[in-house]
Amino acid sequence: MYKNINFSIGFLAIAMAFFSCKNNETKTEETNADATFTKIDPTKIQGNVFQTIGQDWMLITAGNQEKYNTMTASWGMLGELWGKHVANCFVNPNRYTFNFMEESEYYTLCFFDMTKYRDALNFCGSKSGRDFPNENKAEAAGLTPAFTDNGTPYFKEARLVIECKKIYAEQFDPKYFTAEEFAERFSSNTPEENNMHKFYIGEIVNVWEK
Repeated sequence: MYKNINFSIGFLAIAMAFFSCKNNETKTEETNADATFTKIDPTKIQGNVFQTIGQDWMLITAGNQEKYNTMTASWGMLGELWGKHVANCFVNPNRYTFNFMEESEYYTLCFFDMTKYRDALNFCGSKSGRDFPNENKAEAAGLTPAFTDNGTPYFKEARLVIECKKIYAEQFDPKYFTAEEFAERFSSNTPEENNMHKFYIGEIVNVWEK
């Protein structure tokens, strides 16, 4: 009788440990990059950056699993700074994404096959997250959110995901323009009209591609 009880208790403990491991595996799969992605070194990013950012656009996304926002952008840079691989992006304080960028340690830049997702990026660029109190804007555009191990949002439909950690941020100031073209344009405006972007420099900590 005691042997049967001991056997039952032992079997139950093994079963509980097994299911606990399975649950942990599931949780890890949900927070890692999607299995369709391959992690690569930043130096292996392919393509013409002028085409990739300026013509094909990207989504800048910040926040966490509880709340996040994304916006379409065509301004940005990839390069080297302070011994780091970095990605720069620019966000206007009027954008709903701005507060998420300010409050988040990490952000992602997502790039897409524009033959399939031009409409989605047009949607994310023309609609504000403020207009979607009960539905996420990106999901309304047909995009599927996922989250990195750092909790940073990205989208499963992307072909390339760059995760960045903020290392510097600064508001543009019209008085520092050295090109007359821009100095005249912004100095003639009122402070409200200037509405200068803030630029963020992020260390590239992860890159995934399909």
